[in-house]
Amino acid sequence: MEQEIKKWKKLMLIHKFALDEVNTKLQILNEEFQHIHQYNPIEHIKSRLKNQEGIVRKLERKGHAVTPENARRHVHDIAGVRITCSFTSDIYRVVQMIQHQRDIQVVILKDYIKNAKPNGYQSLHLIVEIPVFLAASTEKTLVEIQIRTVAMDFWASLEHKLFYKFEKEIPQALGRELKSAAETMKVLDEKMEAIKREMDFVKQGGTFL
Repeated sequence: MEQEIKKWKKLMLIHKFALDEVNTKLQILNEEFQHIHQYNPIEHIKSRLKNQEGIVRKLERKGHAVTPENARRHVHDIAGVRITCSFTSDIYRVVQMIQHQRDIQVVILKDYIKNAKPNGYQSLHLIVEIPVFLAASTEKTLVEIQIRTVAMDFWASLEHKLFYKFEKEIPQALGRELKSAAETMKVLDEKMEAIKREMDFVKQGGTFL
């Protein structure tokens, strides 16, 4: 039992270190764009470490035995980062910046912007692997990164609240309203993207017709 507790503690500590590493890299990129470049694609960065109770629930949902080994193997979002951007094109720019980091390997990319979920959910998810250097070993550890526009994040926050308020069974009428709101959100993001293109065009010396 004591050995198992130590394994869980090590699991959580390694994922905390991995989260710290990713946060540091993102913060450096964020400050670089703020102080050196004329435009910063990153609006906000939030991070969280899933607690052991949440890990256990996810393992049980997936039908796996509750062990630290299975948590490491099957739960990819123990460490999570959410990046919020102003424009959809910024999301893909941030993805490129992450892919160019030498010691970050993108393991999984799920694009729910080009292919939204049936309920209307939109976001871009990355599962990345990053080395954590300990005194006696190097542990390659997974971190989930979600990248969204402000509008996508607002919608996802509302959907999350409803999901738990109604115990994971959102009433059909509310589900339809959410889907409609997601379509409106997509139109808004497209309009904002069009404004950004016009702004960039003017900055480069163009004029409005």
